Amino acid sequence: MFTGIIEERGRVVALDAQGDGSARLRVQAPLAVSDAGHGDSISIGGVCLTVVDKGDDWFAADVMGQTLAVSALGSVDVGDDVNVERAMRAGARLGGHIVQGHVDGVGELISATDQGTWRVLRFSLPADLAPLVVDKGSIAVAGVSLTVSNVSDPTEASAWFEVSLIPETLTATTLGALVIGAPVNLETDILARHVQRMLAFAPGGSAASAAATTASPAASSAAEGGAR
Repeated sequence: MFTGIIEERGRVVALDAQGDGSARLRVQAPLAVSDAGHGDSISIGGVCLTVVDKGDDWFAADVMGQTLAVSALGSVDVGDDVNVERAMRAGARLGGHIVQGHVDGVGELISATDQGTWRVLRFSLPADLAPLVVDKGSIAVAGVSLTVSNVSDPTEASAWFEVSLIPETLTATTLGALVIGAPVNLETDILARHVQRMLAFAPGGSAASAAATTASPAASSAAEGGAR
């Protein structure tokens, strides 16, 4: 579990492709490895990874092929900076919001507008995630806990959202160096995802309606029995 408060900007120092489509990622991150042990969880760009090896100022993690395919880690290269956060300690202050390190989708930077010392970033939003993103709600972008400052209207053809970044966020994370078209990992609010899932199974919800029209009575009874 993470909070989306980035502790340091790490740097990718090695990326070794494996024969099965996976890769071993080595990240230089002195603070993160100062108390890291084998098997610990560390968020890299919003993706929860497991420490499998470490040195004085670096750690290595294995990234599955599926993770490379569905997250922005698939476009990371040696020399790139990445946002790093260690797993939250029990009892610590929750400075951002509850972040799992499980990527829901990938967005792209559409525009960046400077407003004095702060900057407004607009990102594209996959259509299936649009219902989960609300104005003034929380979202993790590249592992950074942010507050949504604007969001597209449901009638617009392409969904998007905006975040407004203070100078500290622009310099302490990788978001300040993003270029137009850059991919970023997105993780929506876990509370919103749970509500959406529960509503889908409520009477009249999409899942309930689909089951009622496609499943036989026997199949429905078996499904209900397995769900208990």
